[in-house]
Amino acid sequence: MQLANSKARYGAAPQVLHWLTGLFVICGFLLGQFGDVFPKGPGRELGLVAHMTLGQGVVALLLVRLLWRKLNPPPPPEATPLGRLIEIAAKASHFTLYGLLLVVPLLGAIVQLKRGNELPIFAVWHVPSPWPVDRNLARSILSLHSTLADALLILAGVHSSAALVHHWIWRDRTLSRMLPGASLAPQRGGRRAVRQAS
Repeated sequence: MQLANSKARYGAAPQVLHWLTGLFVICGFLLGQFGDVFPKGPGRELGLVAHMTLGQGVVALLLVRLLWRKLNPPPPPEATPLGRLIEIAAKASHFTLYGLLLVVPLLGAIVQLKRGNELPIFAVWHVPSPWPVDRNLARSILSLHSTLADALLILAGVHSSAALVHHWIWRDRTLSRMLPGASLAPQRGGRRAVRQAS
């Protein structure tokens, strides 16, 4: 499979970035939700480091993904019965998803630092907190971090559901062209495709 995008489908690089991001988000969310099941001590600390590392991985993947989109634009979206309405919704959901993929891990890092703890960077480097300890503020930011993490997962679910609607209801190639090795049916709707959300 080709590395770069074509006019018909996503290349291997954006496919890997897309699916790795999804995997990191799900695993990080589960560790955040159920980290307390680990026994106190090294087990729980390891779970927290894994949670933070996954968040940092999400940010790194996002930055690479945005750079890739700039250098190698994605294929235009498939035509749909809803036309311009879907273009606007897709743009809004992409911008919101990208924003949450950045903000949620950053808030988690701020919580760690406001607790007075070092921030492990990819479990290798440790950055000391530059701020005084403020556990009340840390709790408030943690609550926002959790709420936005829930919102991220819900929006990702909507994103996935939309891809399934494209695949099973409208029967276009939107999902297939993001699946590694999937064969593409002939494009429906001729040249009616709208511009891709940036």
